[in-house]
Amino acid sequence: MTSIHREVKLQRELGLFSAACLIVNVTLGSGIFVSAGSALHNTGSVGMCLIVWAACGLLSLLGALSYAELGALINKSGGQFSYYQEAFADLHSFWGALPSFIYSFVTIMYIRPAMVSVIVLTFAEYSIRPFSLWMSVTPKTEYILTTVVSVLALCILTFINYTSMKCFVKIQNVFTVCKVTVCFVIIVGGLYQLYLGKTENLMTGFEGTNLSMNSLSMAFYSGLFAYDGWAASTMVSEEIKNPQINILLSILLAVPFVTVIYVMMNVSYLTVLSVPEMIAVPAVAIEFATRALGSFTFVIPLGVAIATFGCALSTQFETSRLCYAASREGQMLEVFSYVSVERLTPAPAVVLQGLFTLICLLCGNVETLIDFTSFLIWIFYGITMVALLVLRHTKKDVKRTFKVPIVIPIFVLIVSVVLFLTPIIQDPKPQFLIALALIVSAFVLYVPFVYQKKRLSVVDTFTGFIIRLMDVLPPEEDKPAKDTCEKQRY
Repeated sequence: MTSIHREVKLQRELGLFSAACLIVNVTLGSGIFVSAGSALHNTGSVGMCLIVWAACGLLSLLGALSYAELGALINKSGGQFSYYQEAFADLHSFWGALPSFIYSFVTIMYIRPAMVSVIVLTFAEYSIRPFSLWMSVTPKTEYILTTVVSVLALCILTFINYTSMKCFVKIQNVFTVCKVTVCFVIIVGGLYQLYLGKTENLMTGFEGTNLSMNSLSMAFYSGLFAYDGWAASTMVSEEIKNPQINILLSILLAVPFVTVIYVMMNVSYLTVLSVPEMIAVPAVAIEFATRALGSFTFVIPLGVAIATFGCALSTQFETSRLCYAASREGQMLEVFSYVSVERLTPAPAVVLQGLFTLICLLCGNVETLIDFTSFLIWIFYGITMVALLVLRHTKKDVKRTFKVPIVIPIFVLIVSVVLFLTPIIQDPKPQFLIALALIVSAFVLYVPFVYQKKRLSVVDTFTGFIIRLMDVLPPEEDKPAKDTCEKQRY
């Protein structure tokens, strides 16, 4: 039994290419294909729109580099959760562990399942739309088909993440290459339009620029939301080969790459779409393809389907690792940190994410939940910058393989606070109470079950059932060293 137990742990299957693909796959969803006109709507001009997309890429890179320092310093899966634990848990017996619990609880229970459900619904819509038009199905039938296909897609991606890490890596890499290829088709199509002399829309430059604080801040808000995913590789540190080096390199490769893709795709769209058209059309990429790609128009719905499925697959993958890390630290049921003896995946955590996402799918409209909790992402980013600053003080004697200038996390912290407050100040709505309710619900659970460590008798029965059902055991490093940083002297 001892020898088996030592072998039951997550495996380092992600090399540099796969880690970079993870970032690209999580970041590149359906937004750039469907709703790329938001930044243009808020800036009012072509020139300022492109500047905002490029600036958002730069800001994302600065934030990601700060995460790279933390990822090299703290070699634990869970990303922000592990950074909060390392920085704050020992500072106060009650408040120290609260930030990590609120982050993990809100992300695992609500935000990520809601996001994945919307992504797989988009996948289903674009997958069945050609068949619906061809067969002239009624809206009710199309809705039923969309729901069925989205549930099937969720089952497939959950099965992939449950079954094999190696299988996930291969499928993820293939889907990433495919979606990037579709992006290149759009970019090349746009360059060809420029070659034909279609520059009238781009030549409008900065005409109509809106530099009001409200519009500009919302433009950056929407642009930065499109880049969300740049921290994906830090979420799975324990499954990346040579994480002290490859986390940084994956960020340096992926984030600038995505920035170039976003800017160039916007340039391509504007070769055939005027500013009002790009703002108004419901699916920018499809309208572009209809006008510019001719017989290759079919590539775009296919590309959206590939992009959304790949994004959902990788998002569920990284979120299950957050669940794994939180459970290992006693902030969720311990059984969700157990690893499959045969498959060497965190099977209970993967299934839990699949179930939460299924609930969101069947509940119907979850966009409201995303709209009014997504702004919480920015306060979590800001807290991560605070964690970095705290660790600079408390772990100042620990050698770091990579260290960003101190001005970078301070700047990202300021931006995060602004982005957190922007939707509250500019467009206050009662629905923001949803986010407050989520935080309050997390706090209510934190006091008895995390701080006071109360344990329900049914937990042992449930744990035994999951062990027998999934054939899982605690991982070899179930209780990592309390002070990981002190062990990492490079």
